[in-house]
Amino acid sequence: MAHGVHRPQEDEEFDFVLSMAKGPVLAYFCGTWPKAVEACRVMDAVVGELAREYGPRLTAVRTDMTRCPGPTKRYGVTGAPTVVLIEEGEAVASQAGPMGAGELRAFLDSHL
Repeated sequence: MAHGVHRPQEDEEFDFVLSMAKGPVLAYFCGTWPKAVEACRVMDAVVGELAREYGPRLTAVRTDMTRCPGPTKRYGVTGAPTVVLIEEGEAVASQAGPMGAGELRAFLDSHL
């Protein structure tokens, strides 16, 4: 898979990305409601930067909670932004709230 950020538009597309990933997946859940938009916009840049930095070690997926309600529910996501690190379909770690690149890098490094 490419080393950018995948943007599935429906549950099945999200599941396809997970099934094709070779290694851990960083699923970044975002929302489109007013209080979430700005924080998610900031996280877009952070996740994109780290997706390039981690390259083939990590697949990144930006998931709109409204368009992909299945994964949102499956991984217990209740707010945006939230990141979930997934290995073999199972969540191994998650963190809610906006993060800078250093915070997200520390989160990833502690679990990879």
